[in-house]
Amino acid sequence: MTAPGSRPLNVKFILPALKEASDPYWRPIKYSLFPPLGLATLAAYLSADDHAVIVDEHVEPLTIDDEPELVVIQVYITNAYRAYKIADHYRRRGAFVCLGGLHVTSLPDEAAVHGDAIFLGPGEQTFPKFLQDFRAGRAERVYTSTTGRTLERVPAIRRDLIRRASYLVPNSIVVTRGCPQHCDFCYKDAFFQGGRGFYTQRVEDALAEIERLPGRHLYFLDDHLLGDRRFAEALFAGMKGMRRLFQGAATVDSILRGDLIERAAEAGLRSLFVGFETLAPENLRRSNKRQNLGRDYKAVANRLHSLGIIINGSFVFGMDDDGEDVFRRTVDWAIEHGITTATFHIQTPYPGTQLHARMVREGRMLTRDWNLYDTRHVVYRPAQLKPEVLKTGYDWAYREFYRWASITRASLHHGALKHQAKHFFYAAGWKKFEFAWDLLIRARQLNHVTPMLEGVLSRVTSSTTETTPGRPTHESQLVEIQP
Repeated sequence: MTAPGSRPLNVKFILPALKEASDPYWRPIKYSLFPPLGLATLAAYLSADDHAVIVDEHVEPLTIDDEPELVVIQVYITNAYRAYKIADHYRRRGAFVCLGGLHVTSLPDEAAVHGDAIFLGPGEQTFPKFLQDFRAGRAERVYTSTTGRTLERVPAIRRDLIRRASYLVPNSIVVTRGCPQHCDFCYKDAFFQGGRGFYTQRVEDALAEIERLPGRHLYFLDDHLLGDRRFAEALFAGMKGMRRLFQGAATVDSILRGDLIERAAEAGLRSLFVGFETLAPENLRRSNKRQNLGRDYKAVANRLHSLGIIINGSFVFGMDDDGEDVFRRTVDWAIEHGITTATFHIQTPYPGTQLHARMVREGRMLTRDWNLYDTRHVVYRPAQLKPEVLKTGYDWAYREFYRWASITRASLHHGALKHQAKHFFYAAGWKKFEFAWDLLIRARQLNHVTPMLEGVLSRVTSSTTETTPGRPTHESQLVEIQP
C-alpha cells in the first residue's frame, strides 16, 4: 500500500442491506426510518479536503464499478454475508477495506478474512488512530477500543452526507453510548468489552446538536435515554422551550423511579420504546434483566398514559419459561393495557452474548446461518416449545395485535377521546398502510410525512390529560405532553 500522506482521500462508507430487506416480511418503511449515524460519525474524522460518500443500500442502489481508495463497511449479523461480498469485491479492485460493527466485534476472526482492517467496539477513538496510520502507510490489521472512551471533543456528525429525503426520521440523534444494564441476550457487554460500557456526551454538545437539526421532531436512538439521571435531567432542562417533539427508549425501572419521566414529558417526549420482554419473572431472572424484576408493568403503562406518551412495547417469545400460552397472554396484556405499537421477537442468541454461550454449552443451537438471526426465525432449540410452534405463535401475535379490532380495543383503554384517536391513528398508520408507505418511499417523498407525524405526536390539551387511578396527578402532568 502506497502511503497517501497528506493528499485528499476518496472514501466510501457503506451500510449493506440487511438480509430481511429481501424477504417476504420486508417492510420498506422499517428500513427507511433512520440514516446510518454511525458511518456519518466516522466520516466526521476525515480531513476537510477528503472526498466522502455514504451509501445506505436500504434506500438507494449500491454501484460497485467505482474505485474508492478506502471503503468502510458497517456489519450487522443479518447483512454479514452481503457485507463480506461487497468487501471482497472492493479488495479485488485494489481498495483498502475496513469492517466494523456489532458482528465484527462478536466474530473478529470471521470478519478479518474479508477486510484489510477490522474495528472492535465503538470507533470514536480507534478510527482517528486508523486514519493517521493509513495516511502514513502503516495501517494495522485490528483496532480495538478499550480505555479512554469518551464523547468529548467528538466532531459534529457529517449530516451533509445523509440524504434526508430518503428517511422518515432524518432527525435521529445519539447522545450516549451503551447501556448501564447487562441483559444476557444483548450484544452490549461484548461490544463494549474492555472499557466503559455506558457514557454520555457533554450536555452542551448534545443541545448544540439538537439546535442544528431543522423542524420539531427528533428520535433519540440511545439504548437507554434515561440511563444517567444527572445527564438526562440537564438535557431535558435544556430542551424545555425548544418546542421539540421527541421519541426514545428507556427501561421499566427508570420510568417508575422519581420524576425523570415527567421531566422528559415536559421537554417534549411523546413516544417511548419500553423493553417489557416477558411477563414471566423466571425469564427475567434467567436473562439477568433485573431492572424489570418486581416491577409493576401496569403501573408503567398507566404512568406513561397519564403523560400522553405513546408506548412501543417490546416482547420476546421462546424464553425457557414460555409455554404455548405465552402468545395469547402477551398479546392480551398489551391490548388490555393500551400499548399502541408492539415489537415482537423470537428469542435469538447472538454470538458474543451470554445467552449464546449458554445455548452452545447446552447443545441447543440449531444453525449458524446468520441470515436467519433476524428475531423472526428459530435458530435454537426452545426449552418448552417446538420450533415450529414458536414460529407459528410469533406470526400469530403480530397478526392478532394489529387486527383492526385489536387496534380499536387497545385505543379504548384511554379515557379521553383525543388520546383514543391518537392511539388509533398512530398504530393504524404504522401497520395498515404499507402501500402508501411504499409509494412515498419510491417517490422519495418521506420528508413530506414529517408534519403529519408531528401532528399525531403533538400534545393533547390539558383538559383531557389522563391520570393514573389511585395516584395523584403531578403538577408537571398538567402540561400536556410521542421506533
